[in-house]
Amino acid sequence: RMAAQANVNLDISVVKEACPHNLAPTSSTTATLALGDTLAVCLLKLRGFTADDFARSHPGGKLGRRLLLRVNDVMHSDDEIPTVLADTLLKNALLEISRKGLGFAAVVDNTNQVIGVYTDGDLRRSFEQTIDVHNTPIQQVMTSPCLTIRETELAVEALNLMDSKSINALPVVDQNQKLVGAVNMHDLLRAGVV
Repeated sequence: RMAAQANVNLDISVVKEACPHNLAPTSSTTATLALGDTLAVCLLKLRGFTADDFARSHPGGKLGRRLLLRVNDVMHSDDEIPTVLADTLLKNALLEISRKGLGFAAVVDNTNQVIGVYTDGDLRRSFEQTIDVHNTPIQQVMTSPCLTIRETELAVEALNLMDSKSINALPVVDQNQKLVGAVNMHDLLRAGVV
């Protein structure tokens, strides 16, 4: 009856339910679900509904967090950033890494631009050489150039970069490449990005 009143009728009737007694709605519910999904996708396309629109509609969900959360929302800043100058002795850089607990120190010049990093991995590799931690400046053993991420990038981009390069932390820079923060994999896990 209702179909006779409509301009368009999408018939999804099924001949037989999957239930052995043809009683429980099984095949018909699957057909209804498929039609509902098809209509939803068509409306998304017609209205130009984007992933950003979805994220704004569902900010508390996992997809919303992945699409809205920025690096500056989860990064460590100010005194929490493990930072040393290029002429800092390795022993003092190790103390900074230990105090801040992020597994690395960003090496900066006198304008606060990142020129390198020294990580826990660099420390392990240092044991393969004879290095005097009391007299070696960090610039002699740091990784340079190094990877950084902009504070305005999506947090999921930090995750993707860390994953693709098999690293656990990144210095965070502003639009002028000045150090403004630090982010590690644990920060992203806690924020629900993963």
